[in-house]
Amino acid sequence: MGKPKVIVVTGPTASGKSGLALELARQLEGELVSADSMQIYRGFDIGTAKPDAEELAEVPHHLVDVADPKSSYSAGEFRRDALSAILDISRRGKLPIVVGGTGLYIKVLLEGLVKGAPKDEELRKALSERWDAGGAEELLAELEKVDPLLAKRLHSNDKKRVLRGLEVWRLTGVPLSKVQEEHAFAEREVDAKVYIMEVERAELYERINRRVDAMISAGWVDEVRSLLSSGLSPEIEPMRAIGYKELSSFIAGEGSLEGAISAIKQSTRRFAKRQITWYRRMEGTRIQLGETERVISETINFLQNK
Repeated sequence: MGKPKVIVVTGPTASGKSGLALELARQLEGELVSADSMQIYRGFDIGTAKPDAEELAEVPHHLVDVADPKSSYSAGEFRRDALSAILDISRRGKLPIVVGGTGLYIKVLLEGLVKGAPKDEELRKALSERWDAGGAEELLAELEKVDPLLAKRLHSNDKKRVLRGLEVWRLTGVPLSKVQEEHAFAEREVDAKVYIMEVERAELYERINRRVDAMISAGWVDEVRSLLSSGLSPEIEPMRAIGYKELSSFIAGEGSLEGAISAIKQSTRRFAKRQITWYRRMEGTRIQLGETERVISETINFLQNK
């Protein structure tokens, strides 16, 4: 058996990835593999745009609700679990469809893990303590100075990857983005057809605003309140994500709900802008909303091409 054929549907947040992937799965006997670094966490449902019960019943989904929010889940673990799911789906004669907007997950799945970047736990701990003591802005500014390429790709809340970039720089004097470019990746383990969603920026921002409003209407505030009541700290990684962070602050009595909603929309738009920059460098077929038939046709051609 050769490398399994895989369809990848990716792109910025709120660009219509999930809808397209679901339609592909319906028409081509597919199963979905989530490449979303928040949908992996149990209990984080509304704010992550997790598939609903009807969608989960209609099309099998993998790598949704697989991690405890108190534990970390690395890109390497994602690659291992995604490849396992892909092989299982392929062996059963179904089409694996990877869908999600976590660009790093897509990258490590397709290209493998970077080798050669050193680690120093003591340095990482010192950087983490400085971040937690209110030094996040200073550390971000430092990363922007020493590794602007990496800084541009990361969200300002992405503590783990910001600190990793600084750790590698301080240990080697070489930007992590350069290490990633220069070190050979492992041979690809899948034969992938990648579709990248593109939406005109003004329309994308409007879609983001509408989606945030819909999430609030669906009970997002109550979801965050329930997570906090269950004993989760507002400082754990998933609670620092866009939306959960702002709503946690609101629930703690900091500011108004309207202010939190406005901040969520603004942070999400900024995140989408960073994603767009990331996807400009990714190889793949660019597609627009409403091009489902074209995607199905190209996918069939890809699958038939031995």
